Amino acid sequence: MKPAFAASRREFLRRTAALSSLGTAAPFALNLAGIGAASAQSAGDYRAIVCLFMFGGNDHNNTVIPYDTASYAAYQAARGGLALPYASLLEITPATSQGSGRRFSLPAEMTELQALFAAKKAALLGNVGPIIAPTTLADFKAQRNLPGRLFSHNDQVSTWQAFKPEGVRIGWGGRIGDLLMSQNSDATFTSISASGNAVLMSGNTVLQYQVSTSGAIRIGATTSSLFGSAKSAAAIQALGMAGGDNLLEQDHAAIVKRSYVAADKVATALAGYPATDPAFTLPTALASDSLGLQLQIVLRMMAARSTLGAKRQVFFVGIGGFDTHDDQLTRQPALLARVSKAMDYFHRGTVNLGIENQATLFTASDFGRTLASNGDGSDHAWASHHFIVGGAVKGGDAYGDLPEVRIGTAANPHPLDTGGGRYIPTTSVDQYAVTLAKWMGVPASDFNLVAPNIGNFSTPTLNFL
Repeated sequence: MKPAFAASRREFLRRTAALSSLGTAAPFALNLAGIGAASAQSAGDYRAIVCLFMFGGNDHNNTVIPYDTASYAAYQAARGGLALPYASLLEITPATSQGSGRRFSLPAEMTELQALFAAKKAALLGNVGPIIAPTTLADFKAQRNLPGRLFSHNDQVSTWQAFKPEGVRIGWGGRIGDLLMSQNSDATFTSISASGNAVLMSGNTVLQYQVSTSGAIRIGATTSSLFGSAKSAAAIQALGMAGGDNLLEQDHAAIVKRSYVAADKVATALAGYPATDPAFTLPTALASDSLGLQLQIVLRMMAARSTLGAKRQVFFVGIGGFDTHDDQLTRQPALLARVSKAMDYFHRGTVNLGIENQATLFTASDFGRTLASNGDGSDHAWASHHFIVGGAVKGGDAYGDLPEVRIGTAANPHPLDTGGGRYIPTTSVDQYAVTLAKWMGVPASDFNLVAPNIGNFSTPTLNFL
């Protein structure tokens, strides 16, 4: 074989191998060379993390709201018509003080999350976002050492998931999978997305396996019959797996076969855990909700973990609609109600399955939004607040920082306000990622393989797990 052909064939294999786990929407996530040897772990247990991504940029200012009199007054003054009525708020009480007299709350529609927080099954992570190193207002003004393309949706979704703007192909969830996949007897089911292609889930070696809310996504014929004929479906499948004399044809056939085998394995595994089982029954409010249905398939995949040969898994689910430049007071409450109910449903599901302490859900979003109102909504910002839910979570507490909620002025500058209440993060996504990676079993020596900027932070891990 000539060297040039060998190289092109290797590249073809690297890129088309993604097709082994899905149909037309294949992630070509293979641009990170030399990630290093996988961490040697021995796991007799099961652990999984689930990213719940809120696409569009959730307004965290109306998700975690000041509740003490002085702080609420400052919030109300800054938000104007976007301020939520004090009487409607649901107080949460972090175990660790955020400053003398400071109190916090959730909006009225997040009753389930309030209950999880009170039961110490949910924790709050404050003012988190993508930063390369600890960043000051002076750094921002000098445009020094900042993440690329701040405040851009696509770029910040990518930066949250992969530490670089749009175009990067390897995400930190996939990197965790790379390091832990050796614990799974079938690595196909290490990284699973129920919400389409997500760069978070693609590793250097691990490929994201995409599922629909009903189960496996098949290439070619989606059922065992084609136009009512089982023979026709079988013939189409056989054609897809038929190799030719050309090496690329043979490799393509092997990839197609692997996809069929994976889909059959998922279908068989999930047959023992039907959606109709009481363990997976969605509450009425989520019965036809896309986020609820995504979490339902995640729970069913978790239940089938032994059949799928999985001991370490990373999952991804998503919900859109958070780009609330306008009509925010109508749109955001309905979205947050869905998120709250979905998190509660997922937690209850893990309890039903006996894996409450082995499955952790965490939220993420493009960015936060400005504290200042634009008249009918809020605009793109930077840092935001997020939640972590699960039996292993050190819940009922706040981690990171919850900055004073006000807009900086010349007379009374705010040390984090870059303008309009657009705050600089004080906790990095790297620290968020590494804390989850550590809980999954990644050793400290491999933290930099998960989060490349982690060496810039004196405290790499947080304490919510």
